[in-house]
Amino acid sequence: MIKFIKNFRKDEDGAVTVDWVVLTAAVVGLAVAAYSSIREGATGLTDNTATYMEGIQVGQ
Repeated sequence: MIKFIKNFRKDEDGAVTVDWVVLTAAVVGLAVAAYSSIREGATGLTDNTATYMEGIQVGQ
């Protein structure tokens, strides 16, 4: 049992997995933040365009 614990402490295979999980979580977090920022701007632009086009009269 002592040998198992010593080997477990020395094993670093799981450390790489943890690094990738943290990196992936950071990328996903940044993507969500960017999406919410872009969504608000696009919604505002769409509303402004709709308001502008409602005021245009065609064919006169």
